[in-house]
Amino acid sequence: MKCPVHKNVDLKSAVFYNTEVDFCPKGLGIWFEEDELRIAKDAKDKNLEWLDVDLWKEKSKFKISQKSKMCPKCEVPMYEISYGESDVKVDICNVCRGIWLDRGEFKKIVEYLREKSGEKIMKDYAKVLVKETAEVFVGPESLQEELSDLVTVITLLKHKLSVKIPTVAEIIAGLPKT
Repeated sequence: MKCPVHKNVDLKSAVFYNTEVDFCPKGLGIWFEEDELRIAKDAKDKNLEWLDVDLWKEKSKFKISQKSKMCPKCEVPMYEISYGESDVKVDICNVCRGIWLDRGEFKKIVEYLREKSGEKIMKDYAKVLVKETAEVFVGPESLQEELSDLVTVITLLKHKLSVKIPTVAEIIAGLPKT
């Protein structure tokens, strides 16, 4: 496969956060095949397992990449979109659902998700808890992954509350252990 940015450079394979990806040795961009970005993100930070962004949700926001980046797998033009509500622009292939990240964009995505998880857990905690609890029964991931997501949300709340409201943390710490 050829690099979408450096068109004459072959992509090399590497393991990146427990995920086999292809990268450009010249510009250090990374090609993630379908679902690999989620897997790498989850391996990078277990506290982000429950938080995912559906890049294909709003197709009306897709814009053909200004630099005519071609999908390394399908060789069709990729679309440029924002990663969630962040300033990070990623290139996606609407055919194979692959994602191209330029150098440094993975780090920016993880930072954005860390910030978003903190805001979301405090702002919409009840909604997040109900959603994650329901997903234990209906998916979309495996039961083990969904249970892990639910435990992560509960643990994050405990940590957030202990920082914001120390009295609540003391009460939680004083509860009997099961």
